[in-house]
Amino acid sequence: MKVLLVEDEQKLGEYIKKGLTEAGFIVDHYMTGLDGYHALMTEEFSVVLMDVMLPDVSGFELIQRYRAAGKHTPVLFLTAKDDLSDRIKGIEIGGDDYLTKPFAFAELIVRIKSLLRRANQSDYKSTVIHTADLKMDIAKRTVYRGDTLIKLTAKEFALLQFFLERQGEVLPRTVIASQVWDINFDSDTNVIDVAIRRLRIKIDDGFDTKLIHTVRGMGYRLEPLALGMGDDDKDDPK
Repeated sequence: MKVLLVEDEQKLGEYIKKGLTEAGFIVDHYMTGLDGYHALMTEEFSVVLMDVMLPDVSGFELIQRYRAAGKHTPVLFLTAKDDLSDRIKGIEIGGDDYLTKPFAFAELIVRIKSLLRRANQSDYKSTVIHTADLKMDIAKRTVYRGDTLIKLTAKEFALLQFFLERQGEVLPRTVIASQVWDINFDSDTNVIDVAIRRLRIKIDDGFDTKLIHTVRGMGYRLEPLALGMGDDDKDDPK
């Protein structure tokens, strides 16, 4: 799930982003209201974490405009102000929840999950992705091949989810790096290849239908293929 974080305090923003990334979220962090608003209006997010007191424009004003444009993504306001009038205003202009700084990170996670459930129960319950005999339940954070539970790290889970959501597409290493690792791809590092190799060992080894395949000179693709059909994988060491 992709989170938009608009927070002008750099250290706090980095702390939140790091924690959410480790929890399996993809996080876009902006430090000004206008940059955050542009992202809001041009990209899709599962939830928005919006600081109220931004250097250029109020988070309240941004979300008011966002709601006026007919957008319904859940919004959690983050603020150092704990006045009842501010909390009421935040909800009235279109916020879904309000968290006062400083806060425990565990509480932030609970609030985000609660927002996702409340905002759209049907979408939250349907976060199960299938391909061949593999089933990923995003809400429960589980992956099965048939009856076999596959244990993945948070990063492996995020990587597999990205493949499943884009299955059939050829995904270049640069795209994988930016979307899953949130880094610019460095041609001198093999972090992407190593991570995918480990993921393939967990979800493909021992199964006749292979899911992740190397496309020579282009990247990787997730597509169920019977054993022996993935010709591009012949030279790809595991």
